[in-house]
Amino acid sequence: MAVSKLFGSELKVINIGLESFRQGLSDCGVKSVQAQFKPPLSGEAGLFAKTSRHAARIGRANKKALARVLEARPVLTGMGTALDVIPGMAKDLILHAGPPVTWGRMCGPMRGGIMAALMYEGLAKDPAAAERLAASGKIKYAPCHEHNAVGPMAGIISASMPVFIVKNEAAGNYAYATQNEGLGKVLRYGAYSPEVIERLKWMETVLYPALKAAIEFLGKIDLKAIVAQALHMGDEVHNRNRAATSLFYRAIAPAVIRTARDPETAAKVLDFVNGNDHFFLNLSMALSKASLDAGRGVKDSSLVVAMARNGTDFGVQLSGTGGRWFTGPAPVPDALYFPGYSKADANPDIGDSAITETNGLGGFAIAAAPAIVQFVGGTAADAVSYTLAMYEITAGENNIYKIPYLNFRGTPTGIDVIKAARSGILPFIDTGVAHKKAGVGQVGAGVLSAPPEPFARAFEYFARNLK
Repeated sequence: MAVSKLFGSELKVINIGLESFRQGLSDCGVKSVQAQFKPPLSGEAGLFAKTSRHAARIGRANKKALARVLEARPVLTGMGTALDVIPGMAKDLILHAGPPVTWGRMCGPMRGGIMAALMYEGLAKDPAAAERLAASGKIKYAPCHEHNAVGPMAGIISASMPVFIVKNEAAGNYAYATQNEGLGKVLRYGAYSPEVIERLKWMETVLYPALKAAIEFLGKIDLKAIVAQALHMGDEVHNRNRAATSLFYRAIAPAVIRTARDPETAAKVLDFVNGNDHFFLNLSMALSKASLDAGRGVKDSSLVVAMARNGTDFGVQLSGTGGRWFTGPAPVPDALYFPGYSKADANPDIGDSAITETNGLGGFAIAAAPAIVQFVGGTAADAVSYTLAMYEITAGENNIYKIPYLNFRGTPTGIDVIKAARSGILPFIDTGVAHKKAGVGQVGAGVLSAPPEPFARAFEYFARNLK
């Protein structure tokens, strides 16, 4: 087009800078569109060039790691106490969510959850004694992820707690998770009042034996099939588990009735499961952990096999970098808060539950559960946009988990840290929100994008160590 014609035609602008730059154009009646450009997470251009030179090798490694994840067949095979079944568990060890963290750096809800666990175990008689013991150096702490386990929010697992046993029948590996307590003032949100301990004891002495007997009667429960069906019923199995819990209830109820010690026990157990829409959450986390652990240890693979938060740090692990954690500050979610609370009360993001997103569920499958975005005033179209964006940073699509609205396209699965670093697009996560002070509990639920630092650091380490 000649310059004279250019100046004589209608002006149309593509803005690739800050979206606020468009305001002046709009004020003048100029048509414009906003390009969704994000800068790379790393400023080291040479590292991107290096990964490009090794792209074929990395691609083969990622294909291998992703195949192991997709081929996983996670089934619920039984239950046991943490001390008896979790590898490396000890009486003086407490497992927590997220990457490693010391007592001195722990957030309020994680400290509160540990205090509750110490009282539950009978190691402390009251909160003050529990806090002293927790800080004394006599108690050891370790991430759940480093013991084949996962835990929502604070993620606390102590020796006597009952846990689900999930086996990946394809690879033979196991994962473990506690039973879900329900909503409100609960240990995983950092509450430690007497009612919290009383509920945990009931779960140990009544709920656990009944579910254990029922699972043994059934032999196993196919968790992957439950998730696949729940996605067609409006769940994404992180912040919405209503359909999955209902499907699990249908599977377990007849066996509970047949094996419970008396009808009243059966009724109380089934009422508890039925009254807790999030009961399946811990199982969705364990099945995701069992699936992703199968993808670990593939040389030259840039696939993310864990995203986890401890309320202080957000950490990721890659298939090709062993057990090394790459961390950055945990952000505060955008959320819908319960009456009387606001973002000022919120603790930074916490929990192992982002293992669901890592497995192509949760925020990655939010197009299947658009009701979730109402937490922050979003629309169904926003939910679809969030899922579509995640295809840009993943190595493939799920072969089992499908989204009806997207013509049953497989969920985006297998976060590739190179794609995330190059595009600047970060994983989208939906989550619960804990009060920043120990003892208060849940104050809301919402969404967030993962912070950039862990992914930038993971990418740079991975690229530098390519041989």
